[in-house]
Amino acid sequence: MLYSQTPAHEKRRLFRERLASGELLRFPGAFNPLSARLIERKGFEGVYISGAVLSADLGLPDIGLTTLTEVAGRGQQIARMTELPAIIDADTGFGEPMNVARTIQTLEDAGLAGAHIEDQVNPKRCGHLDGKAVVDESTALKRIRAAVDARRDHNFLVMARTDIRAVEGLDAAIDRAKALVDAGADAIFPEAMRTLEEFAAVREAVDVPILANMTEFGKSDLFSASQLRDVGVNIVIWPVSLLRIAMGAAGRALDTLTDEGHLTSKLGEMQHRAELYDLIDYEGYNHFDSGVFDFQLDR
Repeated sequence: MLYSQTPAHEKRRLFRERLASGELLRFPGAFNPLSARLIERKGFEGVYISGAVLSADLGLPDIGLTTLTEVAGRGQQIARMTELPAIIDADTGFGEPMNVARTIQTLEDAGLAGAHIEDQVNPKRCGHLDGKAVVDESTALKRIRAAVDARRDHNFLVMARTDIRAVEGLDAAIDRAKALVDAGADAIFPEAMRTLEEFAAVREAVDVPILANMTEFGKSDLFSASQLRDVGVNIVIWPVSLLRIAMGAAGRALDTLTDEGHLTSKLGEMQHRAELYDLIDYEGYNHFDSGVFDFQLDR
């Protein structure tokens, strides 16, 4: 009933333990709290909260328009609804080192298990678009040092994302990843890798967990979880996939409503009311107050 029964600090500790095991952890992207609960129900290991999704949810492009308050608020809504650890996209940290420090503490307070800070210039743009620009190494390292110094729970995962591969090539990405680890990053997110061999090269270069971003219509091929596991990737995210599928289905439903005047032909594609009520634990609320759930559902 209501929110997660596992405190945030315990989620972080358990997440760190599992990450240290070396297994591949699957983090589909949640586009709202209900989808996070569904991700948990389906047996995944964690929830990812994408900056692109948060922007799109507001009807905005992913170009650094969202604020820390908006991101932390939505992150809290999603993280508290699941027992799984949630990692959130913190873009460039919403400013320079002092802003990065405040960002990390705010996200800690919101119950997140970790966040990644990237090395793009501010304002940033989607990592799989052309025309990106990255900051110099000194600025990138200052952001990560600020994040590490600011956290109060040592289990909060500070992940460094580097977008330099698309700008200066793989060798530059490996050099930047090494420097970010030396600055204190707990994990590395090498954005827009093009091949499994590139992921393997990053894996060989650093001794911390690495993340693979399997976003559709981007720079990377859509490798399977088993392929990524075989080259040593530790976390894989599908950041926008569920939103894309949901919006695609919504668009087709609206077309059907226009063409047919009703949605009878779409009933088989819908989540049944009984499934929804089970997912939100309607019956659990009945145990608390029998006046809330005092009816029967036809299945």
